[in-house]
Amino acid sequence: MTTNNGFTPGLEGVVAAETALSHVDGLKGELIIAGFPLAELAAKATFEEATYLLWHGRLPTQTELDDLKQELAALRPLPSATLNLLREAAQVHTTPMDALRMAAATLDLGSSHTDPLTTGKMVVARVGTIVASYHRLRQGQPLITPDATLGHAANYLYLLTGERPSEARVRGLETYFNTVIDHSLNASTFAARVIVATQTDLVSAITGAIGALKGPLHGGAPGPALETVFEIGTADRAEAVLQAKLDAGERLMGFGHRVYKVRDPRAEVLGAAAEKMYQADGDMALYELAKAVEATAVRLLASHKPGRNLQTNVEFYTALLLHGLGLDTDLFTPTFAVGRTAGWLAHCFEQMKNGRLMRPQSRYTGEMDREWVPIAAR
Repeated sequence: MTTNNGFTPGLEGVVAAETALSHVDGLKGELIIAGFPLAELAAKATFEEATYLLWHGRLPTQTELDDLKQELAALRPLPSATLNLLREAAQVHTTPMDALRMAAATLDLGSSHTDPLTTGKMVVARVGTIVASYHRLRQGQPLITPDATLGHAANYLYLLTGERPSEARVRGLETYFNTVIDHSLNASTFAARVIVATQTDLVSAITGAIGALKGPLHGGAPGPALETVFEIGTADRAEAVLQAKLDAGERLMGFGHRVYKVRDPRAEVLGAAAEKMYQADGDMALYELAKAVEATAVRLLASHKPGRNLQTNVEFYTALLLHGLGLDTDLFTPTFAVGRTAGWLAHCFEQMKNGRLMRPQSRYTGEMDREWVPIAAR
């Protein structure tokens, strides 16, 4: 909303960039990634294909895809200074997002790469290694060497668990990564573009984006959506538990979105991905319970808040899918960052081509014409 003097709180509705990377239509419930409807891309592409698409504007050939996979695999090992930092952070029980934010700033330590694309590949390859390595350090488990024979999603799960994941789990995580790889000019993406627009380095921009994502108003909290499902326990308790929460003025986590006024298209894609993964390699009873809770919540919200059309958002099925992959709740947002890093970098590349410094104006609301008072007279 713009005020009479041109001030728009939060820059809501202000167009600050042009992009060919993604398009969001909240009224239609539509998300387009580089020309592809989300459902067309997310469940079919590998993460490397989606990354190549955003960085180059087209899908790769088999040779180009193989080359990208090999390059990413070779860049996964972390600098010794990064590992030392993670060990120190684990000793003082730093949160995973704080550890990721600190470690990200060290990713180019000792690197001789000056080409932005090569640096981008290094950052994408290593962010997953940071998150997985820090998780194992916090658990007191030995670190695992990245497996160059595995793709990006499969290697991430391998680094977390030490076991080669099933095809169903890899497909589930790849669908998740592709679903969250980009989402228009959100807070963290805007932060990355503002930073790189100063002509600083890509690592600084990605570190800033991670810092923005760490904030709860942006990074969100997928965990509580699943906690509600566990609290309910059985489908016959869903209505009573959810109604009690609404009567107490509580928000039902996993429902409603600032942009989408209908069902979040990412929830649609992740819901289908979760169903396939749970059917092949998971607890279908939990999936069925979540579906029952979702249906009850949407129905009660329609009655409790008529006209709001509060539908399922990305958090609900994010929580179900990542839980099914065996991830702890505090890994949910860092895992989001593992997927979103490729999108942040795509926006950085786009901004670098634009070459224009972002310099919005502010409206001064302070005093005028003040006179200096010597310290002895204050």
